[in-house]
Amino acid sequence: MTPYGSFTFFFILAILLAPTVILGLRGKRFHTYNMFVSIIALGIIFSSSLKQAVALIVFTIWQVVLIKAYIAYRKKSNRNTIFYLAVILSILPLILSKLLPYFSDVNLIGFLGISYLTFKGTQIIMETRDGLIKKDMPLSRLLYFILFFPTISSGPIDRYRRFDKDLELEISREQYKLLLYEGINKIFRGFLYKYIIGYSINHFFITNLRFIAQSHLEHHLYYMYAYSLYLFFDFAGYSAFAIGVSYIMGIKSPENFNKPFLSRNIKDFWNRWHMSLSFWFRDYVYMRFVFLMTKKKWIKNRNLLSNLGYILLFLLMGLWHGLEVQYLIYGMYHAALMVAYNSFERFNKKHKWWPQNKFTHIVAIIITFHVICFGFYIFSGQLFHKGV
Repeated sequence: MTPYGSFTFFFILAILLAPTVILGLRGKRFHTYNMFVSIIALGIIFSSSLKQAVALIVFTIWQVVLIKAYIAYRKKSNRNTIFYLAVILSILPLILSKLLPYFSDVNLIGFLGISYLTFKGTQIIMETRDGLIKKDMPLSRLLYFILFFPTISSGPIDRYRRFDKDLELEISREQYKLLLYEGINKIFRGFLYKYIIGYSINHFFITNLRFIAQSHLEHHLYYMYAYSLYLFFDFAGYSAFAIGVSYIMGIKSPENFNKPFLSRNIKDFWNRWHMSLSFWFRDYVYMRFVFLMTKKKWIKNRNLLSNLGYILLFLLMGLWHGLEVQYLIYGMYHAALMVAYNSFERFNKKHKWWPQNKFTHIVAIIITFHVICFGFYIFSGQLFHKGV
């Protein structure tokens, strides 16, 4: 069963979470029960595919053993080779799941949400290496973090330390009332975004574009803007569902969107769009690359180093979506945008060519919106296919 894909799923959730709500409104702890709910919900989600269920179990065992082994090792030593090996082994199932479909019709490794579960496991290893995770990690809490069902399929990507603080927090009756209110509000917003606005854009607009000849510029422009808006409302709606259910369970999962189409520039956009993913790549790819190059003194030019970091980040992000040409070009497109804006930003700080006022702010939003929509047009693959 697809998470948040049908009203049946929400009905089952309402039944499963009813005891959570009752306990919360009475000021009692409910995380132990919620661990049980996660197991039941995952059983329902993966009930239609035994292969994916088995892959999830094997993957979870792999990650838990790897994390526990590295945490034990880190208490005694801190060799670079062991750290890099642990990271590679952590992301290896994800890499194989992305590559196998191109060589075989049978993918025994991939399952719903493998990317987001991998990001969780890998960040634990990285933060353990950095000394940010020091205290012992109970097996039950580690499993609950990795397998937290509301965000399993498409995020948002949480951080273990933030998640752990929520579990440690004593929630009073009044505090839970606020969490419940916010959670329900986000779920209703999800219905508005995904099943009303997103559905309407797709059903009443995008599907009707077949009546406009694809050779016409009008077709491409309509599709570009319609697809961009649909992608936002569909994904933001899903995220609202996941975050809303998390709130009801007492976990304040991070936000994923913050009015991205009001971004002033490409950097601002990636601080607003799919934030948990962009921040993950920023912290664990870009920052580590810059730190390593600076430490080794292999690249001394800060501007060049920053630009190479952006190129690496967005190429990996493009590859993460898939090996199809549109994803690779999408990654290169955003890498080029970041490099170009980085250069413009430095130039403008020196020459004050682009002033900061209300008019330029509005113009910057308009320009960024069109640039972003063209990127989503590339991402959609319509630039490389015939017909909608």
